[in-house]
Amino acid sequence: MSYNAPVSQTDLQAYADGQLSPMRRREVEEYLKKNPEMASMIEDYKNINDAVHKYFDPILEEPLPAQITVPVHSNRLKLLRVAAVSSWLALGGVIGWQLHPATVTLTTVDMLTAHLVKPAAFAHVIYTPEVRHPVEVSGKEHEHMVKWLSKRLKTMLQIPDLRDHGYELVGGRLLPSTDRMAAQFMYQRSDGVRITLYNRRGVWGNKATSFQFTKEKDTAVFYWIDGPLGFALVGNLSKRDLLKISESVYQQLN
Repeated sequence: MSYNAPVSQTDLQAYADGQLSPMRRREVEEYLKKNPEMASMIEDYKNINDAVHKYFDPILEEPLPAQITVPVHSNRLKLLRVAAVSSWLALGGVIGWQLHPATVTLTTVDMLTAHLVKPAAFAHVIYTPEVRHPVEVSGKEHEHMVKWLSKRLKTMLQIPDLRDHGYELVGGRLLPSTDRMAAQFMYQRSDGVRITLYNRRGVWGNKATSFQFTKEKDTAVFYWIDGPLGFALVGNLSKRDLLKISESVYQQLN
């Protein structure tokens, strides 16, 4: 099939949002049939969109505080509320879409699973139960830890601050990861729950990918590629909670 025009990133985003004309939608669907990896990423984008809607749509149904009376301008306030929620939804869409490439990525699910997901999940399971030696370098030695791990991974690392989500930095460690080295940063909540952020360089080049979600037994993992680094946020949390933290990590790293 020949397209009326090349399928662009704008077309793909409009397709995911259900904004294309019937004819253009069919053309994009034909394109996605020939590009299964891109089709998979579009599904991930839709899932992120659904998660954002699920989180913010209930705000539209919240009653106004009792002390606010709106005898004349209730329609105007309703419009303002809808506009505010729409802004949040747009932000969620941008976060999701910024992680999608304009062209088909060469990264395969199998490669990411082998070199990123499984090592990250395994390291999480091994080290999070540790009481005396969960990390090599304490979070109190933040500057030293960043310099040391950045040198070993041969790229400048950053350590996201997750205190807004209730997690304090425990520290980090250097790990072997199949054919390369990796860094693991561990965070802990006040109730003892721990999550880990796994960072490593890879052979996937500089093509960004969307958030991908998987489970290794009971361990949940959100993972993505950004430039030369692969990231995996790991924890025994719900998909929704882990996604919120993943978005925060992504924003801070960029």
